[in-house]
Amino acid sequence: MSSSTPASNSTAWTANPAAGTPVASVSPGRRIWLRFKQQRLGYWSMIIFVTLFVVSLFAEVLANDRPLVVRYDGHFYFPIVHNYSELTFGGDFPAQTNYLDPYIRKRLESGDNFAIYPPNHYRYDTIDYFASKPYPAAPNNQNWLGTDQFGRDVLSRVLYGFRLSVLMALALTVFGVIVGTLVGALQGFYGGRTDLIGQRLIEIWSSMPDLYLLIIFASIFEPSLVLLFILLSMFGWLVVSDYVRAEFLRNRSLDYVKAARTMGLSNWQIIWRHVLPNSLTPVITLLPFRMSASILSLTSLDFLGLGVPPPTPSLGELLQEGKNYLDAWWISVTAFSILVITMLLLTFMGDALRNAFDTRSHGSQTEGK
Repeated sequence: MSSSTPASNSTAWTANPAAGTPVASVSPGRRIWLRFKQQRLGYWSMIIFVTLFVVSLFAEVLANDRPLVVRYDGHFYFPIVHNYSELTFGGDFPAQTNYLDPYIRKRLESGDNFAIYPPNHYRYDTIDYFASKPYPAAPNNQNWLGTDQFGRDVLSRVLYGFRLSVLMALALTVFGVIVGTLVGALQGFYGGRTDLIGQRLIEIWSSMPDLYLLIIFASIFEPSLVLLFILLSMFGWLVVSDYVRAEFLRNRSLDYVKAARTMGLSNWQIIWRHVLPNSLTPVITLLPFRMSASILSLTSLDFLGLGVPPPTPSLGELLQEGKNYLDAWWISVTAFSILVITMLLLTFMGDALRNAFDTRSHGSQTEGK
């Protein structure tokens, strides 16, 4: 009778440093995810950031000056997706209905009529002409974070502005990763004259004063989100290309690349199938930091008046208003707090990702235990 040993089992077993008990070996991707979950600060930062972003995606439902559903004279209306004139609800003018008008609200609440409003009754560009206090007004039961100099709700502008900042940062990060990875891969894999010429061109391009270029273009063209994206994306890929180039220079001389050449694979097959997957670790760990840098760049330009055109919601514009109206402390405190929280969450996520991919430090910690 033969006895089975751990080495003869078909399933490999490793130690789980978190629980201290053996677990079945897992794939490299899941192992990285488990190491990331052990970084409690970064893991919970990711949950909080994703939750805030998902909530901001429903900004129109959470903060809007139009009711979600209206029942008037036995008919149902959906003002959040369709425009109705005042005549529809017993008004005197064929203009678009202002649902903050006390007369309209009284009509919608009379008899069997009713209206379901969002939790916040103001959109990012809503000006409350029926406010009882002058602008900017301190936080109250109607405007939970107060109003700005134009009478717009600060909470609503923060919600919409946070969504815009994150979406813009995501777009800039994805574009920068694609372009930076392509340029760095070509330089690092082919090396030689390709790398030399590419590096000289990148050095020339990176030495250009990007802030001055943004000021010049902003004064020539009408500010827009498309123009802002183009200008910011012109320089966001440089850092990614440096990391990818270094990884490709290191990996192209390893044995598995030589074996792939011996098997007759083309250069693009070697790059796509072998070298690129083994060179993406620094790119992945860099993503949260690139997002935070993009958000800061967008906020800085908006603060200087070179960003998105008004009345587009922006955290940088709120900071500018807070600077112009120091007595309205709620504006600057709110914008500053949101920016600090966002930067901290992204930084903690980046540190956790870096530790999760750093197998050397993880291995040393496991050996020490």
